[in-house]
Amino acid sequence: FMTIPEAAQLVMQSGAMLGQDDVAEVFVLDMGESVKIMDLARRMIQLSGLRVKNESCPEGDIEIETIGLRPGEKLYEELLIGNDPKTTRHPGILMAHEDFIPWNELQPYLRDLRTAVDANDVHHMRALLLKLVHGYQPEEKVVDWAHLESTWR
Repeated sequence: FMTIPEAAQLVMQSGAMLGQDDVAEVFVLDMGESVKIMDLARRMIQLSGLRVKNESCPEGDIEIETIGLRPGEKLYEELLIGNDPKTTRHPGILMAHEDFIPWNELQPYLRDLRTAVDANDVHHMRALLLKLVHGYQPEEKVVDWAHLESTWR
């Protein structure tokens, strides 16, 4: 985590690093070490002047309940698809090398995707994403969450 001023400063500095050529550049901000959500929750409670309610402190103010992952939630956030970021002249800014499809090649796929979305053809949408998005590897079958949500009401 970083403060808003820290992030804004790094974004502005990475903008100044943009090249003048037609190469796509992706900058990644170094946000420091990973933080466990449970540790973050405990610290937020304590920094608010309250106590975590648990077995060792049954009179605490706020209990943290772990409910597990819901479909589509992730344990880790990948900042890069590739694992080979390059350093820049700023120690807090890295440059990623990401695959991309040139705009003139991408446009027909986007039109095809729009047609699939308009027709609610989720299988064709998924096939397009598998073809176009390097590293996209869905772990489950296609589920139309919007349709399921509308039938639950």
